[in-house]
Amino acid sequence: MTHAGAPSPGLGFARPGGPSSPPRSTLVVTAHAGDFVWRAGGAIALAASRGEKVTIACLTFGERGESAKAWREGRNLEEIKAIRREEAERAAAALGAGVRFFDAGDYPLAASAELTDQLVAVYRETQPDVVLTHPVDDPYNGDHPAANRMALQARILAQAIGYPGEGDIIGAPPVFYFEPHQPEMSGFRPEVLLDITEVWDTKRKAMECLGAQQHLWAYYTDLAVRRGVQLRRNAGPNLGLAHNTMAEAFMRPFPQIAKELA
Repeated sequence: MTHAGAPSPGLGFARPGGPSSPPRSTLVVTAHAGDFVWRAGGAIALAASRGEKVTIACLTFGERGESAKAWREGRNLEEIKAIRREEAERAAAALGAGVRFFDAGDYPLAASAELTDQLVAVYRETQPDVVLTHPVDDPYNGDHPAANRMALQARILAQAIGYPGEGDIIGAPPVFYFEPHQPEMSGFRPEVLLDITEVWDTKRKAMECLGAQQHLWAYYTDLAVRRGVQLRRNAGPNLGLAHNTMAEAFMRPFPQIAKELA
């Protein structure tokens, strides 16, 4: 267990050790092709660097609402989907994760029973120890709350022994909401600060795979610096010393389970 005041090495809890224990599993449910990189690329890279399995469920390519550069270049819808898919695949590979595309259509992404059922199957197949997804509120992008609703509903259904479908039921993996683009307007509080310094270069390389959204590279670099400052301020004595800590912020919708307060 991490000592009080020290940065946590990861999200969630470790599985019991032993040679027969399967690797930890992280499931990331994301609305658009770039979301998982900007908001949780560091968490993904950290998990992968520890030999954990990371699966990204990418509900849309972000082809309509987050591909303005390609539209201005005169690309058609199918060309843009192909561009965004290729970018996301390269970014996921750079982070060490696998990615699955559902091509559910963005702007708007409509929550549906069919899509939720597909996510239930992913939950039962991957048996996640931790789930990362969008927060409940985002007044600037309705696709993000839609992804949140389906991610949480699928988690509930995947636990129900009577819910039809293949695979074993899951437990109750902790859920972490990653930071939205406009946190102040989305009711987001940085409740968990994750030190991603050791994998920052990996996240930056993944960000640079997303040429369709190059305008966000500087923004999310700056955000990692600011969250790193917060992390150091909350991790020990504030001596005014220079540091290069990079961090990501998360919220927890469910209680943390612990045997000691830390």
